[in-house]
Amino acid sequence: MIDGAVQRSKSQPRNEFYLAMTQLDDDGLIGFCRLALTGVKAAKLGYAVAAAHWGRGYASDAVSIMLGYAFGSLSLHRVTAAIGPDNAASQAVVEKLGFVREGVLRDHVFTNGAWRDSVLYSLLHDEWAT
Repeated sequence: MIDGAVQRSKSQPRNEFYLAMTQLDDDGLIGFCRLALTGVKAAKLGYAVAAAHWGRGYASDAVSIMLGYAFGSLSLHRVTAAIGPDNAASQAVVEKLGFVREGVLRDHVFTNGAWRDSVLYSLLHDEWAT
């Protein structure tokens, strides 16, 4: 995954941005945050944290930093996040940061041999509280 992220970071024009999550006292990778440009001044957000590190604020911190970059340096207008309906922790992360639930994308992704819904959230530039 890291090799692919590094490779994509070299593409021109660049359309993906990544943050690696580590602990302060260890440089081992425990998660990542990704921003993928999807259109005119828009991007989709994704993130993951290793289960052993859940509940410690890593995702919230990384997403907050990425949103600052998205709405600051990249001057984006809209960022979306599509989250599994059963992933309450991930939904709490984006809600805490001001995202608004827009609805459910039916059969949005094919994972583990089955189609799965996603809950779509969005945050607009004017809603972002730095």
